[in-house]
Amino acid sequence: MDITHFLTGVFLASWNLLVQSAPYMLFGLLIGGMLKVFLSADYVAKHLGSSRFSSVFKAALLGIPIPLCSCGVLPAAASLKKQGANRGATAAFLISTPESGVDSISITYALLDPIMTIARPVSAFISAMAAGISINFLQPPTTVKPTPAPLPLAMENCGCHGECTSSTAKKETFYNKIILGLRYAVTDIWGDLVGWFFIGLLAAGIITVLIPDELIQTYLGGGLRSMLLMLCLGIPLYICATASTPVAAAFILKGVSPGTALVFLLVGPATNITSLSVLIGILGKQATALYLVAIASIAVLCGLILDFIYFSLGISAMAVIGKTGDILPKSLSIMAVLILLGLSIPPLSMAIKALFVKNANDCGCGDHHK
Repeated sequence: MDITHFLTGVFLASWNLLVQSAPYMLFGLLIGGMLKVFLSADYVAKHLGSSRFSSVFKAALLGIPIPLCSCGVLPAAASLKKQGANRGATAAFLISTPESGVDSISITYALLDPIMTIARPVSAFISAMAAGISINFLQPPTTVKPTPAPLPLAMENCGCHGECTSSTAKKETFYNKIILGLRYAVTDIWGDLVGWFFIGLLAAGIITVLIPDELIQTYLGGGLRSMLLMLCLGIPLYICATASTPVAAAFILKGVSPGTALVFLLVGPATNITSLSVLIGILGKQATALYLVAIASIAVLCGLILDFIYFSLGISAMAVIGKTGDILPKSLSIMAVLILLGLSIPPLSMAIKALFVKNANDCGCGDHHK
């Protein structure tokens, strides 16, 4: 294949995905910013304590809309545990948060289809519940006296910037909260996602151009074997929920079954090799093992059910993928792309600059702009 033809094909494939996803990404960032300023972390911590089942349900439900990746969720989960959250609730939060999020739900609707948009958060919730209840069943929670320190969720702007805020801080006006939420969405949330988002687009473009359809269809076309192979690919991989979506779209267009793509969307963001040691420190070895087993088994089960749903309805995932993203006018999509690219300049500039600054601050789980 000619190098010019290859690069052109990758650029066009990535550009098309960007145009489809940009408006929905902006919407997801907006909702994520509003969650930051209107969700009380102190209130959250009170509901994740000694209860064996309700705490897991609340933690799994809480994690669905929060836009954090598998690295960023670790300090948030550690803070929850210090505030008195039991192991099961902590594990549920650790699973549902990186597997879903308002940003990834929005981009799933844009790049995939409504069925996958529903299946993704529902599957994340089920896997979080399964892991949390299993852990609390084998390791019943005890009443733990919470630490008096305010809960520093990652949404609370703690970490690399060194600027922590607390829900006990002075009351802000509604207008000021909106401004703070928008600022948080643009700087913190998008700053964390931007690099991985564009890497995901690039990877999707490369998959579209480089990998033969026949190869994908032979090994990942559907069934239990395909999903087990996808587990082997997704579990050690570090990729956030947002960045995994264009990759999943490229897989489906190559012939991967929607259920196998769902397995990738669930295990890729929720697990990675680098976070396992931290998970053991937060949950313990036995709970971490249950955590991994629950994610893998529920992902495969949900994948098989999803393939059955598509088959029963007579829907071809390849035929409907990305069609919902075409609802918006092309001019609006292009405008959203320009806005998103403009918002990407500062964090990308900082990330590039950090590569050349040897004494850059270390945030514990990698660079701040994950």
